[in-house]
Amino acid sequence: MKSICIAIDGPASSGKSTVAKIIAKNLGYTYLDTGAMYRSATYLALKEQLTEKDVDAILDLLAKHPISFGRQEDGTQSVFVGDKDVTLAIRQNDVTNNVSWVAAIPEVRTELVNQQRRIAEKGAIIMDGRDIGTVVLPNAELKIFLIASVDERAERRYKENLEKGIETNLERLKEEIAARDYKDSHRKVSPLKAADDAITFDTSGIPIEDVVQFIQEKAQKKIDSLS
Repeated sequence: MKSICIAIDGPASSGKSTVAKIIAKNLGYTYLDTGAMYRSATYLALKEQLTEKDVDAILDLLAKHPISFGRQEDGTQSVFVGDKDVTLAIRQNDVTNNVSWVAAIPEVRTELVNQQRRIAEKGAIIMDGRDIGTVVLPNAELKIFLIASVDERAERRYKENLEKGIETNLERLKEEIAARDYKDSHRKVSPLKAADDAITFDTSGIPIEDVVQFIQEKAQKKIDSLS
């Protein structure tokens, strides 16, 4: 059976990572969490108290502590920088609130995009982020752009954080998500936007299983047309 590359983009907490993981499992595809890669770069930068002026130092850290992925016993994904498991550390508020400026550094994006493209060369991959369909995998056979209201996305992240034991203020979270939307969509390099040939889908009020079904049906049609 022909395999394809699937790009899922969208703002924070639009559901892209959750549905991408499920679809990857259902199709037997590789899932690559690009957001976790930028969060890992942010984690390294913060750990060394670096700023956007310390580009060479950040790139040096990425070279010394390569980002990789593993799988936990329950099937969930683990993220490593070097040999350190940072799966939970990169979801803390300090990383979340700083990832936009790290992701906006052209040299950092170039390095991580090159890594992502190398992984995707074999196909049978589903990748989510903010510029997958526009920059990382412009030739992906299926491109999806997920959106949802700020209030709904804040509620989702609030519940996720509570489950992980991360103390969170809901109203502040709404402000942070709105601010990140603005930063991501207005940055000069690889801004958050839907690719011209992407299918935009509003997930507000829609159960995850319905979003998964919608995308899988589109993927299956594309696979069948290429077989």
